[in-house]
Amino acid sequence: MKKSGKKGLVRRFIPYFGKYKAVLAFDLFCAALTTVCELTLPLLVRYVTDMGINNLAALTIGLVLKIGALYLFLCLVDAGATFFRASIGHIMGARMETDMRTELFAHLQKLSFQYFDNMKVGQIMSRITSDLFDVTEFAHHCPEEIFMAGIKIIGAFVILCGVNVPLTLVVFSIVPFMVLAAAYFNMKMRSQFRQQRAQIGEINAQVEDSLLGVRVVKSFANEDVETEKFEEGNRKFFHIKRGRYYLMGGFEATNRMFDGLMHFLVLLVGAVFMIKGSVQPADLVAYMLYVGTLITSIRQLVQFAEQFQQGMTGIERFFQILDADVDIFDEPGAKPLQVKAGGVHFEHVGFSYADDGKQVLSEINLDVKPGQNVALVGPSGSGKTTLCNLIPRFYDVTEGRIIIDGQDIKGVTLRSLREQIGFVQQDVYLFSGTVFENIEYGKPGASREEVIEAAKRAGAHEFISGLSNGYDTYVGERGVKLSGGQKQRISIARAFLKNPPILILDEATSALDNESEKIVQESLEKLSKGRTTFTIAHRLSTIRNATVILVLTENGIEEKGAHQELMAKNGVYAHLYSAYAGDGV
Repeated sequence: MKKSGKKGLVRRFIPYFGKYKAVLAFDLFCAALTTVCELTLPLLVRYVTDMGINNLAALTIGLVLKIGALYLFLCLVDAGATFFRASIGHIMGARMETDMRTELFAHLQKLSFQYFDNMKVGQIMSRITSDLFDVTEFAHHCPEEIFMAGIKIIGAFVILCGVNVPLTLVVFSIVPFMVLAAAYFNMKMRSQFRQQRAQIGEINAQVEDSLLGVRVVKSFANEDVETEKFEEGNRKFFHIKRGRYYLMGGFEATNRMFDGLMHFLVLLVGAVFMIKGSVQPADLVAYMLYVGTLITSIRQLVQFAEQFQQGMTGIERFFQILDADVDIFDEPGAKPLQVKAGGVHFEHVGFSYADDGKQVLSEINLDVKPGQNVALVGPSGSGKTTLCNLIPRFYDVTEGRIIIDGQDIKGVTLRSLREQIGFVQQDVYLFSGTVFENIEYGKPGASREEVIEAAKRAGAHEFISGLSNGYDTYVGERGVKLSGGQKQRISIARAFLKNPPILILDEATSALDNESEKIVQESLEKLSKGRTTFTIAHRLSTIRNATVILVLTENGIEEKGAHQELMAKNGVYAHLYSAYAGDGV
């Protein structure tokens, strides 16, 4: 993961302006127009005041009307330019935010399970939503505010130098101290914003965790526990925000002090120069107006400093995810997987997790013939699910290789590999939507007839037809409106619709009651027919008819064979089966 300072982040952010160069250029042009209009007013006032004092006879009604018309024209130009800056300029920022969010989401889709194993979803949600909201304002205001402030400060300096150089130097001697103070407070505020964003992510993660587990919370009557946890995180967020507001207060108070000091110097030194005759009264009036413009400009920069820090923090957190390595990807020259029969071969396969280096699998050698149903049993933590997750490359092997129909899976495209593998898991995930949409997910764009046929084959058509709106029934978040058996049959229908040659069943019936298990088991047997199937079993009674049963322990494949063969050995499998049978399996 790359580490970038403030300059590095800005350099990496600049290319996002690429698509909108013309809009940005016109936005800056409009910013220049409004700034020029603002700088012109003191010159007009100085001109009129000077004529009123030194040459009142020449100040005719006609001249006043011309000056008034010029100022009115400048006001109209300023209004038009401001409209563009406030509307189209902001829309440009929103488009950039949209582009970045799309890029971030696409990158998240490429990351492996290993990344999500170590990240809270609430933190990711915070970065993809609220963090990028601030980027809209940053993208629009950052170049604009800096550009406008630069023109105002340089323009005011040049104009005032033309009036009186010593007085101008006295006034502008305050500016470096203002810049140093701003830099100090900005550094402090960025740290606070970073902590604030991280804590928002923690709150999001805690809320998501509590709401998704609301049934567990209520079943244990732990509402007070959850409220207390939330209040603790919320209090921490308040303390961080309070610290930020103290800094903001100090920042604004310091700048107000410099504002007063600048006005004081203009009034005091300017009056002395006027007494000595080196500054005219009209010049002093112009000075006061330009100092007001200068102070307003600096005050806008001060106000923008908070926005700048928020934007920089959002960009920093955006790049933190974008810099996460895509560790599972298509190798150079990868070709589409061609599955003719569906044979799967494990050759000296080993796997260990990158974060802790713990060896989960070692020296796995296995030859699964096309159409075989291979059952994996063993104690928790023996690597059954991990072994199956290596086939579609949810994780990559750290040793050896896996071959499907003579093709090393690392040499084929991920999309073609995963298109050939179907999953039915214990923890069925249904998307928020209708029954139809959830089944169709197995084959996007499938016709209604195809979806209904898949549901019939899965034994789901009858109960779906009995729902309030049939296939158009809303299932609720994560399918909360359906029973476990109903969700499982929809998951099986999804797999039927996909029609993959290789199937992985991950304890697909272990969470079901006996009646639901029987129905789902029949559906799974239909689904497995003619496919190479890997079945991870908790209830050993469901895999007695498997072609091959593998017993996995911490030593690897401890035993291998059919049910009767393994029972006759009276080894690990026989003891496991006897234990489960004793529990009523």
